Amino acid sequence: MKTKFINGVSSSPTLSLGLLVTENVIQVQPSAEEHCKELIRPDDPDLETRRKAYLWCKEFLHGSWKSLHENDFKITVIRGGLSNKLFLCSLPDGTDTVGDEPRSILLRLYGAILQMSCNKGDSRQSNKENLFQGTEAMVLESVMFAILAERELGPKLYGIFPQGRLEQYIPSRRLDTWELSDPSISAEVAEKMAKFHGMRMPFNKEPKWLFGTMEKYLSQVMRLKFTRDSHLRRFNRLLGYNLPQELEKLKILLDSTNSPVVFCHNDCQEGNILLLKGCQSSDKQKLMLIDFEYSSYNYRGFDIGNHFCEWMYDYSCEEFPFFKVNPQSYPSKALQLHFIDNYLRASDPGFVNLYAADQLKMKEALYVEVNRFSLASHFFWGLWSIIQARLSTIEFGYLVSFGNTFLTSRVFTHNGETKG
Repeated sequence: MKTKFINGVSSSPTLSLGLLVTENVIQVQPSAEEHCKELIRPDDPDLETRRKAYLWCKEFLHGSWKSLHENDFKITVIRGGLSNKLFLCSLPDGTDTVGDEPRSILLRLYGAILQMSCNKGDSRQSNKENLFQGTEAMVLESVMFAILAERELGPKLYGIFPQGRLEQYIPSRRLDTWELSDPSISAEVAEKMAKFHGMRMPFNKEPKWLFGTMEKYLSQVMRLKFTRDSHLRRFNRLLGYNLPQELEKLKILLDSTNSPVVFCHNDCQEGNILLLKGCQSSDKQKLMLIDFEYSSYNYRGFDIGNHFCEWMYDYSCEEFPFFKVNPQSYPSKALQLHFIDNYLRASDPGFVNLYAADQLKMKEALYVEVNRFSLASHFFWGLWSIIQARLSTIEFGYLVSFGNTFLTSRVFTHNGETKG
């Protein structure tokens, strides 16, 4: 699930974005309109955002951008994110470049929840530490983005500022949900994930992110107050499941599951996988992973299990709740083993030299590992959705989403279907 946008930017492009966790209270935006089903997603940004975007491009880019008049500045909303806001900024058609400056760039404005979700530290930290960690997390995420760009594993970086950044616009399209099951695409995603997992990054290598973030989210969730009746009913119904107890049961299960700690993407959904322009689904190198704001050292099983969960969710819907879920689309064992086989071939040079029986044993072990950690994916993004429902100004059925993700996790955990 995920990847959508900001709750607001400061009055000046040069001022810092205000953090949201202060004195044990979450500062929330006013509730959206009650009748969500009538909401329309705009294709153009508001005038304030347009003005700030123009100034960022003018100040951070070179060449023709320096002399660009604001009236000639082109900007449109890019849909598809659930944590950040994305915009395509371009020079007008009649303006020539004077050097190697890009004609178009991607503007990313951070979502408020990034400041909590990227916190890699202990969930019991004080609020002052949380304020510091929130800023630090965005800095680390920008450093990570720059490193991946240098290694040609992600888009180029053109500018960083407190509210977001300017990125290379890559002619491409995001994958559709149904394409994740395409054998060629699935194989390449597995290979790219294996390469991602094999990187050495200059970040804390202890696996604090998953449960540290879930505990932080859960602490915030238990203090949330909803005012909209439809949200309040759903929220109270979900609290009846004793979320702290459910999280403890999940931790017990995963503590008994061996899973290597690697550098994980943590959000490998179809909207974060680009099909490069001019490439066909049959081409061998046609994809690029993007959006690394949740990336960290984490358990391998979570990254793969989370990806498999995304096969069920379609975020391209234009009407509330703006997504569809089809549990039947969760990959069959055969499709999972196809992915796992390609992953192991790319991540373990000795895998291809093993006897078939030993290869099968490794694949079966990873299959169990991944499906146990898929439960953590449901729980993680479920908690995320509750917070988004209260914080985000983006039109999306976050509480509906939580109901789907959490109940799926609960059913499988209590039925013991992932115990291997």
